[in-house]
Amino acid sequence: MPETNTYDAIVIGSGISGGWAAKELCEKGLKTIVLERGRNIEHGKDYINANKNPWEFPHRGGRTQEMISKYPVLKRDYPLSETNLDYWVKDWECPYTEVKRFDWFRGYHVGGRSLMWGRQSYRFSDLDFEANAKEGIGTDWPIRYKDIAPWYDYAEKFAGISGSRDGLAVLPDGQFMPPMDMTCVEKDVAARIKEHYKGSRNMIIGRTANMTAPNPNSPQRTQCQFRNKCSLGCPFGAYFSTQSSTLPAAQKTGNLTLRPFSIVTRILYDKDTKRATGVEILDAEDKKTYEYKAKIIFLNASALNSAWVLLNSATDVWPDGLGSSSGELGHNLMDHHLGVYANGTVEGYEDKYYYGRRANGFYIPRFRNVGSDKRDYLRGFGYQGSGSRQGWSRNVAELNIGAELKDALTEPGNWTVGMGGFGEILPYHDNKVTLDKTKKDAWGLNILSIDCELKENELKMRKDMLEDGKEILTAAGVKNVTGRDGDGTPGRGIHEMGTARMGTSPKNSVLNKWNQVWDAPNVFVTDGAFMTSASCVNPSLTYMAMTARAADHAVSELKKKNL
Repeated sequence: MPETNTYDAIVIGSGISGGWAAKELCEKGLKTIVLERGRNIEHGKDYINANKNPWEFPHRGGRTQEMISKYPVLKRDYPLSETNLDYWVKDWECPYTEVKRFDWFRGYHVGGRSLMWGRQSYRFSDLDFEANAKEGIGTDWPIRYKDIAPWYDYAEKFAGISGSRDGLAVLPDGQFMPPMDMTCVEKDVAARIKEHYKGSRNMIIGRTANMTAPNPNSPQRTQCQFRNKCSLGCPFGAYFSTQSSTLPAAQKTGNLTLRPFSIVTRILYDKDTKRATGVEILDAEDKKTYEYKAKIIFLNASALNSAWVLLNSATDVWPDGLGSSSGELGHNLMDHHLGVYANGTVEGYEDKYYYGRRANGFYIPRFRNVGSDKRDYLRGFGYQGSGSRQGWSRNVAELNIGAELKDALTEPGNWTVGMGGFGEILPYHDNKVTLDKTKKDAWGLNILSIDCELKENELKMRKDMLEDGKEILTAAGVKNVTGRDGDGTPGRGIHEMGTARMGTSPKNSVLNKWNQVWDAPNVFVTDGAFMTSASCVNPSLTYMAMTARAADHAVSELKKKNL
């Protein structure tokens, strides 16, 4: 084995959690290689569409019939457009089996979905960490809020999270940069909600990983320019991504090696030492196999792909995959269920507008099954939305031709408020992924089979999501309120979680409280796979904090020669 293939640490994947693992391990002095299955995307230089205007795209940023034909999965939701199509996987190269429909939207490149994520960044609370134990669902989290709170602080300060301190127990405050401003209509609606519900329901500005001030922890970045083109890549580095934030920090140490086009096919395991020794990769370009050795391995390929790596790392000791001794590997797949909307119009602000294109919206935190509120289902939901004024692109049915139409489109339209629910999905053992050994991807590797669905608890919750949304807007004086329950297919939240959950014992989980695989303690899993329950808030901030915490523990244990 060439010496150059041996490192102190291997990080598999370079998305939000992989980037954090690389930063933390490199800064702690470990020679670290990051193995990314896709191509490299360099910050700034490779954001080829970031400064384009809509009319500079051949189809104004839309989708063509050819794209719809070639991308049968991607076409199911917003990811399919010509603006950033090269950030998403090619469906025909990376198929998967759907026992039940699951919309899996992936990005295989350096930075992963940190380049395309929605950036909403919220902390879990003890309500979330305690729920499984109190309700007898799944298994208990092995940690509580106090264990992760300092690491939330740490992650927020580096990532640059803007938001307001709202003093809500259900949604802990953090180390925030100045909040973005609400529009005049949002402020009015928020005030009416607070008054009507006596503080039991609240509308706040979203907490987002867009910097609103200089960040001494990440000085190479510039604050948000209010362009709202985040999904094209931000040349200013204003929002948190691997490229803008964690990768430069790791590179600065001189300890980082980045190897794109490296598909990790399995983790190598020594049954005598009961430790992983390294990984095997398939080079995506030359199709040759290579091995890399390291003392510790951080698996951050995303919840479903991390499960795939573990399942594919079967040995005679663990025939069902590395980490399979509990019978939970691949199980308890979660997402957030979406597709429930409420909206309406707001009168009395015809002489008002707002500045810029804010890359954020408002948030209404969970209020169901909180305190004395009890429903006929478990857990709850929040809403994300915005209040804005219609622009020139609106449809004016009464003036659909000629000079009157042109005149009408020079004036702003009605003020509207709209929002969508984000509901928690419980960790069901039979929502799972397995290896489909009858089908292969473009590299000849077995693909994943996904068997996941919403169950009675979520379906009951969706009724409240719809009716509560309409009720809230009506109570706030919004007119012409309508709502709809649309497509709640799992996967649409793009928050896959739970396939290698943490727990209190090797009998009930894949990972311990430090994100270590019980069966191979020098392997750490800190992407969405580790989640024991889903909460109803966006999970990425929790991945950041847990990755930093796990890396700190890993290096400490390494120094003690425990790994």
